[in-house]
Amino acid sequence: MRGKILNFDDYAGSGLISGDDGGRYTFTRGGLMGETSGTLAGSDVDFEVVDGVATNIYVTSTQRIASSSDKNKIVAALLALFVGWLGIHKFYLGKTTAGVIMLLCGTIGWVLIAIPPMIIGLIAFIEFIIYLVKSDEDFHRDYVVGDKSWF
Repeated sequence: MRGKILNFDDYAGSGLISGDDGGRYTFTRGGLMGETSGTLAGSDVDFEVVDGVATNIYVTSTQRIASSSDKNKIVAALLALFVGWLGIHKFYLGKTTAGVIMLLCGTIGWVLIAIPPMIIGLIAFIEFIIYLVKSDEDFHRDYVVGDKSWF
C-alpha cells in the first residue's frame, strides 16, 4: 500500500502514516527499511499492514515540511557570532539553561576581571564555526532534535 508519513518522533522512534485507503497506521523505527536520512514527515512511502500496524516501510520520495520547531543553522551561527556572549543563540535553539549560563557570565561576569565574558565569547565563536561546518542533517539532529547544548 502507498501512503504518506504524517509525523515521526525521533526520540520515541514511532510515527503515523496516512494510507491511500484513508486509514492511519502507526509504525516504529524498526519497520523502516532502506536508507532513511533526514526528516521523515511528509515523505511518500510504500508499506504493508500487519494487525493494523505499518511494517516493511520504504520511503519512495522525501518532501521536507518546515515546521515551527525547525531552526536554521545560519541564523544560529550569526546569533552566536554577533551576540553569542549573551547566549542568544542558545535561547534560539531552545537550550534555556545554557543560555542563562552564558547570559550571566556575559553580563555579571565583568566583575571577575572580565575573564568569564572572554571565555563565553570564545565558546560562542567556536560554536559559530561548528554550526557553519556541520551539515544541515547533523545540525538538526544534534542541536534541534537532540539534547546537545555545548559544542
